[in-house]
Amino acid sequence: MQPDLELVHIRKGESFAAWKHGYPFRTVRWHFHPEYEIHLVVATSGKFYIGDHVGEFGPGQLIMTGPNLPQNWISTIRPGEIVPQRTEVIQFPESFIDGARCAFPEMESVRNLLERSRRGLLFDDETGAAVRPLMRALIEARGVLRLGLFFQILDLLANAPKSQTLASLSFVMDMERAEESDMNRAIGHLRENLHEPLSETELSDLTGQSQSAFSRSFKRHTGTTLVRYRNQMRIDLACHMLLSDPEARVADICYDVGFSNLSNFNRHFLKLKKMSPSEFRATFAANQTIRMAS
Repeated sequence: MQPDLELVHIRKGESFAAWKHGYPFRTVRWHFHPEYEIHLVVATSGKFYIGDHVGEFGPGQLIMTGPNLPQNWISTIRPGEIVPQRTEVIQFPESFIDGARCAFPEMESVRNLLERSRRGLLFDDETGAAVRPLMRALIEARGVLRLGLFFQILDLLANAPKSQTLASLSFVMDMERAEESDMNRAIGHLRENLHEPLSETELSDLTGQSQSAFSRSFKRHTGTTLVRYRNQMRIDLACHMLLSDPEARVADICYDVGFSNLSNFNRHFLKLKKMSPSEFRATFAANQTIRMAS
């Protein structure tokens, strides 16, 4: 089964994303993203999948994954149960790391960590316990304090006494070859320019195909048309922004994800999510309030 592309939202004025989510949640599926991720489980147990590795997880599990490594965590819960907070996550792009490595010679000390994370790294319980309060503080922090906490976490991971490599080397090499395909380059370009009105002709040029051949190939590759795929990605990104930034206005999110008018955004959101953006945000907020009060 092909993994889904997750759109990671990094807020304006920030270098990386730091957030938390419950379970079930929209990102809980077989997925990948170009960003590095530090993933801490704080509640529930179940099975996790990193590349071609399958294992058991429980509260306190800490894993770091590199770019484009497929992953998923599936919790064992009762039917209908909602867990208000299961995971704390930091996601950061390679461009941020590359810039930091150019600016700060000290970043050389984490090079090995970054390379090994491309196959997924599972850390020991002691490291997970040390990182937990820093993750909690980072999610709430703003400004320069975020950077200090982030680099403190990275230093802990780089110097962790025990870490287990997860995905096999052959799996990672196969993924790297797959990412080099013309169609994946076109989809990557679409993702990076989601807010732009890219035409099918522009994308077909990236693959060296005619527009009609590209249209057929795209549908075989994704299972849907370019227009529907782009709208789905935009709505997925809007959902993340609605939940990760409670103060963000729906109208601003509409334009940030690439829709040209609010009514069109609301229509597509309702079609895909069966509720309005405001109802979507309120539903998740109500679920968390109910669970935390119980």
